[in-house]
Amino acid sequence: MGRTITLKKGLDIKLKGKAEKVLVDAVKPKMVAVQPTDFEGIIPKLIVKPGAEVKAGTALFFAKKNPDIKFVSPVSGTVKQIVRGERRRILHVLIEADNKNSYEDFNISDLSSLSVENIKEKLLNAGIWPFIRQRPYAIIADPETKPKSIFISAFDSAPLGVDYEFILSKELDNFQKGIDVLSKLTEGSINLNIDGKADDSFFSKIKGVELNKFIGKHPAGTIGTQINKIDPINKGEFIWYVNPQDVIIIGRLFSEGKFDARKLIALVGSQVSEPKYYNTILGAELNVFNDDALNDKSNRVINGDVLTGIIANGFIGAYNSQVSVIPEGNYYEFFGWIIPRLNKFSMSKTYMSWLMPSKKYSLDTNVNGGYRAIVVTGEYEKVVPMDILPTYLVKACLAEDIDKMEQLGIYEVAEEDLALCEFVCTSKIEVQKIIRDGINLMIKELS
Repeated sequence: MGRTITLKKGLDIKLKGKAEKVLVDAVKPKMVAVQPTDFEGIIPKLIVKPGAEVKAGTALFFAKKNPDIKFVSPVSGTVKQIVRGERRRILHVLIEADNKNSYEDFNISDLSSLSVENIKEKLLNAGIWPFIRQRPYAIIADPETKPKSIFISAFDSAPLGVDYEFILSKELDNFQKGIDVLSKLTEGSINLNIDGKADDSFFSKIKGVELNKFIGKHPAGTIGTQINKIDPINKGEFIWYVNPQDVIIIGRLFSEGKFDARKLIALVGSQVSEPKYYNTILGAELNVFNDDALNDKSNRVINGDVLTGIIANGFIGAYNSQVSVIPEGNYYEFFGWIIPRLNKFSMSKTYMSWLMPSKKYSLDTNVNGGYRAIVVTGEYEKVVPMDILPTYLVKACLAEDIDKMEQLGIYEVAEEDLALCEFVCTSKIEVQKIIRDGINLMIKELS
């Protein structure tokens, strides 16, 4: 039986440019990239060389620490280039698509006849395992661990978040098949979490899940918040989680025997003339979206949402379901903070806009302030509904105090769960980077 959970803390940032429920086919990409940098903590070891012919599902590289975890090509074509950065770090494996749509055959038999080990082997060989992530640490799940439960967040509470009901309605059968596969990987429950303020008639059709409803502001839709309220993690325990679109990809593998990496990507933001959904493929070039869709060239293009996304490097990220485009904040305002105005958003009552709670804004990338030492204002606690002390956790990460980090909840959080702290921070502290550095320290010290 599912639960209904009401959150009192959080913050909804209402921006202009949410995607309409309109789906169009994107331009077929000429180049597709598989980016090791999308996968936290992975050191890639190449399998292919430039010039190699590949199919969709052909392995390109594997994880150095766990060679069973493979990363595969989403399209058929030719390996065009291995792009490296500092210290020869691999940034992209570029594949020139041939548009023939040839696939590796993974020879999937009837699901009911497969053991847990058989299913893991199929997911690993098909390159789909990297879509299964774990808490703690928000990294690719270790196939050798046993999760006490699996979480799927079927609503996105982040600014301009996608509508997963609209996305899943296109492939409900494959989504159900993916659920059936995941249910064999845990003795616990599959927690499918939805927006408690919306109609649940669509998601009530899904079988084999605990349907939980969350009512509240962002970060109600983040996995960390949901785990904290439903199935908190203790030291030595693991919970796996999967994005709804990746559940569909898992379902396709066990329905069709191939790695089909098609995804629906929402192009959103105030700088997009017609925000909508595009049918494209994982890792596709960003130019598959029509350039005419952007209002002008002074834009910040972001892979993901405006809180947790990164500056786009030309390709759609592996875990992304949206690309956000907002104005570049390349200007300065004299006494900008002291002038009463209605077109600026603030969590506090600094601007008169607080009198219009339903107003939508066109925010840019300006920091609106200078960096300074941490000032304890209590703002973090107002936007974090988890049962943790975010200010003290950030300080423990900065001090590299592992014992304190454990006590304060480092096992339960990832960057996205505290992204709002960074947004409301008086001191402009890079909270997400601090949390990731703390997580990486835990992995290094405890592995």
